[in-house]
Amino acid sequence: MVNAVGAESEGRGGLGTVRNAVRLLELLGEGPAYQQLSDLAERSGMSLPTVHRLLRSLVLADLAVQDPQSSRYGLGPELTRLSGHYLSRLPLLGALAPYLSPLRDELGTTLYVMTLVHGEVVYVDRVDGPGGSPYRDTHRVHPALLTAGGRLLAARADEVNWQWALDKADPDDREQATRQREEWAAAPWLAVAPSDPTLSAEVAVPVVDGRGVAVAALSAAVDDAEDDRNRAVAASLGRAAKAAGRTLSHV
Repeated sequence: MVNAVGAESEGRGGLGTVRNAVRLLELLGEGPAYQQLSDLAERSGMSLPTVHRLLRSLVLADLAVQDPQSSRYGLGPELTRLSGHYLSRLPLLGALAPYLSPLRDELGTTLYVMTLVHGEVVYVDRVDGPGGSPYRDTHRVHPALLTAGGRLLAARADEVNWQWALDKADPDDREQATRQREEWAAAPWLAVAPSDPTLSAEVAVPVVDGRGVAVAALSAAVDDAEDDRNRAVAASLGRAAKAAGRTLSHV
């Protein structure tokens, strides 16, 4: 990340400008839907004129929008189009696609595919189980260490990505993660019943490609943390993950 001290100096030159613009997009994604110019300047460590100039460029590119009534800024629709192109070309989703619906039918629950990005898990695909809630949470991003899949991916990641995950966590979760990183990195599956009421309990397994890299996690929503049920769910998830991993080895 661009820190508060170095943000302004890095703004001189093309690469620094891009880094500062990306930092503003990150801040727009972390806070409320629309944010004040002064707040963004304070949080980024950049001057008001610099932030205003960058935001105007982002708005012109539809990467950001400005609310005409409040003059506050938010993320723009162009990000949706770009993310759609990215996901449509992601080999991971093609490798997992043949297994998700049969696996949902076998387990009778909702399945998720998640990837690790800057310390957070991004849910890039899901298949709803029978009798699901009418209120769907399709676009989910959560601190990695709150979820079983996120813990598997962060623990297996390099030190930079592990630190990002720690930075996104609460102090108590950070302390637990530091103690258990080696255990999570070696685990073939994890089950987590998160304290966050918006998250369901889940069982997750890593999806490992031909290079031995955990590129994603495949998880299933479960009712509680019953060990026998979790082991059975993990075994089914693991078979699908290994099959997808073999496909990724040839991509």
